[in-house]
Amino acid sequence: MKLLVLGSGGREHAILWSLKQTSNVELELYCAPGNAGIAELASCRQISLTNHSALIELVKTEAIDLTIVGPEAPLADGIVDEFERHRLAIVGPSQAASRLESSKVFAKDFMARHNIPTAEYRVVSSAGEAEEILRSGAFGTAASRAVVKADGLAAGKGVIVASSRAEAEESARMLMSGELVGVEAARQVVIEEALCGIEASLLLFADGRDYALMPPARDHKRIGENDTGPNTGGMGAVTGPSILDVETLQRVVREIVEPTLAGARADGFPFRGVLFLGLMLTADGPKLLEYNVRMGDPETQAILVRLKTSLVDIFEAVRTERLRDVKVEWTDDSSACVVLASQGYPAQYTTDVPIKGLDSAAFLEDVTLFHAGTKRSEAGELVTAGGRILGVTARGETLEKALSRCYNAVSQIKWEGMQYRRDIGKFREPPSKIGS
Repeated sequence: MKLLVLGSGGREHAILWSLKQTSNVELELYCAPGNAGIAELASCRQISLTNHSALIELVKTEAIDLTIVGPEAPLADGIVDEFERHRLAIVGPSQAASRLESSKVFAKDFMARHNIPTAEYRVVSSAGEAEEILRSGAFGTAASRAVVKADGLAAGKGVIVASSRAEAEESARMLMSGELVGVEAARQVVIEEALCGIEASLLLFADGRDYALMPPARDHKRIGENDTGPNTGGMGAVTGPSILDVETLQRVVREIVEPTLAGARADGFPFRGVLFLGLMLTADGPKLLEYNVRMGDPETQAILVRLKTSLVDIFEAVRTERLRDVKVEWTDDSSACVVLASQGYPAQYTTDVPIKGLDSAAFLEDVTLFHAGTKRSEAGELVTAGGRILGVTARGETLEKALSRCYNAVSQIKWEGMQYRRDIGKFREPPSKIGS
């Protein structure tokens, strides 16, 4: 069976690794464009993900049986619809369903329309309108926190948690002026109340009606220890039994998962693919922060090392709407992923720096190294080629054991300017049961 994965990061490396690791049939793997680590598993083709016609030609020429979309941008651009018009098998939500991620305004209106618990919000079209709403007291006093979000895709840079009304006003101005994200992404801005609680993520496979949950996860977004510094694409993630208790998970399913899938069907875009729910566990119950319409990064790395069922079978069932026929099983242990990043990330960073120590780290027990931003130099040496470089991932009987294995592997890896958080899995507030 020939499979093509679209993307070039740690998420895509983890997907390819899991496809191979769990498959009960022989696979021939392809990736576009891929990276140095992915090239050890798959045939990499240097095709831009915006070049749909070239990707379609690749699939036809190589007789690819199934294409899997990794990142959000191609989904928002309608690549699934385009492949299906050519009668090519592909896994991912339609362009209409992808609006749940590609437009924060669309997503918030969807939540409100289908009574999905979320933060109170207002939509504005100018910095002046944002200032007027904030000063009206709709989001508290001058000292109150507020969340300001660009409407469109912004590569993780479009959400600002402002510590005061003045900061929220300035954040809205900066977003809409194009200083922080592309002007197109912030033609509209969402202002939300700042929820208090514990963040968690729940991902699921969905075939339009039926679904299968993945192990809940928690991640670390900020660059510095103790959640300091700017937000990044993610500096680490963990999974384990303590993330969501059974009662809370059942409530998330009842109040968020099932209404979301039913709402998508009712609105004419049945959701087929991977749905990511960003949750805040508040004293009033779980509330939805955001949707992503694909696997998260680095959550995917931590989650997929625990998958027991064939990922090929799962993706085929998602595509053909027969997920109910597949029993999706996971290991009972915990897992962790520690991201190693370039000096300067998430701002300007250096590249082409030689990486050492991967061979010794890769042979450690229950450790898997997922490449995110790597390439081979002309001399064949492994060098850095991005902001986030590696996702050092491990499983363990306990989360502490998984983290110990991760950091033991990290200690073997070196390059000039390498940075990472040393407190992955340590949160200011431990996961706990929330109000019913």
